[in-house]
Amino acid sequence: MPSLNWIGKDEVLRYNAPYHTLEKKYTFNSRNDTSENMIIKGDNLLALKALLPQYENKIKCIYIDPPYNTGNENWVYNDNVNSPKIKKWLGEVVAKDDLSRHDKWLCMMLPRLKLLHRLLSDDGVIFISIDDNEMANLKLLCDEVLGGGMLLRVFLD
Repeated sequence: MPSLNWIGKDEVLRYNAPYHTLEKKYTFNSRNDTSENMIIKGDNLLALKALLPQYENKIKCIYIDPPYNTGNENWVYNDNVNSPKIKKWLGEVVAKDDLSRHDKWLCMMLPRLKLLHRLLSDDGVIFISIDDNEMANLKLLCDEVLGGGMLLRVFLD
């Protein structure tokens, strides 16, 4: 199976995001207040980590819509990985002409995909929206994290 390597991969693999607890701040005014639905506001990496104790191997369906990395999203790589290579990326918008934009995108996606995989049940599925800017990288990353042989269906406009 092909291996995908990029700047920062080793550092991101060693990074262990801190655990946080989810704090219930809001409730819904419904008659049936037994719902387990949640709206989580905050950093998605920390939120995924906070879900692990209660939901590891229990989620049957996951949908994510990461940045497409077109250079038009104004997304900023902000994972606080202790590495000189990565620290210089913090706080900067990932632009279209940024030669390391694919490295930044992969560094952002790898820990999230690994946590999503831990949340996913054995019979669960994950759906990921993406366009052709990162589709090939996403396929290789999913093969690495989720295991080869995954079904990839691409729907482009």
